[in-house]
Amino acid sequence: MSEFTWLVPLPVVMPLFAAGLTLALYRRPRAQRIISVVALSLMVAAGVGLLFLADSGPVVVDIGGWAAPVGINLVADRLSALMLTVSSTVLLCVLLYSLGQGITDGDEAAPVSIYHPTYLVLAAGVSNAFLAGDLFNLYVGFEILLAASYVLLTLGGTGERIRAGSIYVVVALLSSLIFLVAIAMTYAATGTVNLAQLAQRLPEIDPGVTLVLQLLLLLAFGIKAAIFPLSAWLPDSYPTAPAPVTAVFAGLLTKVGVYAIMRTQTLLFTDGRLDTLLMWLALATMVIGILGAVAQNDIKRLLSFTLVSHIGYMLFGIALASTAGLGASIFYVAHHITVQTTLFLVVGLIERRGGTTSLERLGGLAKLAPGLAILFFIPAMNLAGIPPLSGFLGKVGLLEAGVAQGTALAYALVIGSVVTSLLTLYAIVKAWNKAFWQTPPEALPEARLPATMVGPTAALVGLGLLLTVLAGPLYAYADRAAGTMMEPSNYIDAVLDSTGRGQGDSTSATDATTADLTQGGDS
Repeated sequence: MSEFTWLVPLPVVMPLFAAGLTLALYRRPRAQRIISVVALSLMVAAGVGLLFLADSGPVVVDIGGWAAPVGINLVADRLSALMLTVSSTVLLCVLLYSLGQGITDGDEAAPVSIYHPTYLVLAAGVSNAFLAGDLFNLYVGFEILLAASYVLLTLGGTGERIRAGSIYVVVALLSSLIFLVAIAMTYAATGTVNLAQLAQRLPEIDPGVTLVLQLLLLLAFGIKAAIFPLSAWLPDSYPTAPAPVTAVFAGLLTKVGVYAIMRTQTLLFTDGRLDTLLMWLALATMVIGILGAVAQNDIKRLLSFTLVSHIGYMLFGIALASTAGLGASIFYVAHHITVQTTLFLVVGLIERRGGTTSLERLGGLAKLAPGLAILFFIPAMNLAGIPPLSGFLGKVGLLEAGVAQGTALAYALVIGSVVTSLLTLYAIVKAWNKAFWQTPPEALPEARLPATMVGPTAALVGLGLLLTVLAGPLYAYADRAAGTMMEPSNYIDAVLDSTGRGQGDSTSATDATTADLTQGGDS
């Protein structure tokens, strides 16, 4: 397996290198398009390769040849490999969609010289966050993708986008500040920020300090994941951006926060002290998010609220702290990335064809654009959890895990999940009836949907259906990922056992750090 370790840094290095090339070639849009597509295609290939490699155990790369815990390492296990594969596929499809929309034609809303480098930097940040083997590198991954997202969110410089982007920037900076404080306190308490070594040292320090660190990290990641009551910023920020940008944000950015919660809860904080709090947060996120969706008359805002709501399902699986619950949550994350991104791309097509996203002004699209109706209907039903689609399978897995736990709060979450699913169906059916069946109050403008936009959208719809067809193997993979995550020793041994990896020797540095901590504790 060691001869393929070069695949691990590829999803980070390739888009960063491509970003530099596209920036240097800002006067050559055709070259930018080719470089971006090739770079993201290589990311997809690397993700698929890691998906198979990591199934045999975590694949670790020590940057600069210095072994963990002193050196920086990138770790690809089953969870990170699955997230990389799904996210890179989504990033590629959205890029193709944006090319079809005319972003690379010098459109005023998205200047080509800015778009490609920024989009590739975003891809690198997402990959780095999934592969980070220490808290500070995770922070770097967050900052890379957030810096890129600031630019993408405000492309065009319209007043509405700048206003929404300002809210997003302030909230993101607050989250990053909390995260940075948590990292500093973690290092002060343990002498390390390496995740594997933290898993060994955190049980040895004062439980009160550990709880404070856990709460700080959960607060930082909760803002990024848009968990209630830290989610008010999302419905006002996402709908104002161009359709491809909104799709990427909705599909990926909140999931990076969910991934960080998964990783830290299962690796660092295994005592379950905050599981009850997480269950209450999951219930509130599901129910309040979907109530917000039901009240909307703009399809973009409606989908933004469903995004918040369905983060609750993922948090539900994490809070159960069981292999079954975590496996269902991992499967649901992969499903939701695909479906939510697809729906926002479809909404971009609806806006192009109907001239608006207001459900009060749309109508008759089923007759005017039957293909568009199909593209909306399939992922919408998948989001609502209609059998036998992947959304239904993920929700059933979560419900079974909740029933298996058998506590009163778990049953409350099971009931809340069912109610949320029914209200999601109601909100989606309302949007379908108004956009596709009602008579429009005035004639919709004539517009043609380019095949270059419809094609990538149809590909993502097909990917959502493929997740249903391959649900058995995918769910089994998610269960195996959950099983290894519930046994932190698998991750710890893979990272800290540097035999055969690189040339650096960090043993002496580690021993010195441990001695310093011991002396400090004695004094």
